[in-house]
Amino acid sequence: MAEAIFSRLAPQAMRATSAGSRPAREIDPLGIKTDSLSPKLLTREIAQRVDRIVTMGCPEACPAVGKPTEDWRIEDPSGGDIEDYRKARDVITQRVKSLLQTLVMESK
Repeated sequence: MAEAIFSRLAPQAMRATSAGSRPAREIDPLGIKTDSLSPKLLTREIAQRVDRIVTMGCPEACPAVGKPTEDWRIEDPSGGDIEDYRKARDVITQRVKSLLQTLVMESK
């Protein structure tokens, strides 16, 4: 969900890659439309290719590669109803907007 939201809101030069320490087999159909995205395992190789790592409540399970990291501690809506997904979507959207402001300021 975070990758799709970031991609929709970010300037064209910025890109997100979403991966997890225990990825699901498929994207939950109650989540937002994610086009051709699929769950991916967060590997050391993926972590080394990014400029910043954002975790969502599991920083200890992510590969430590010396990149700026922040933990958003967002409640996983899996197994919940549509309102749980909407709450998670809204929180992620606000966090992504804030992150984008920071990234744009850092790039100047």
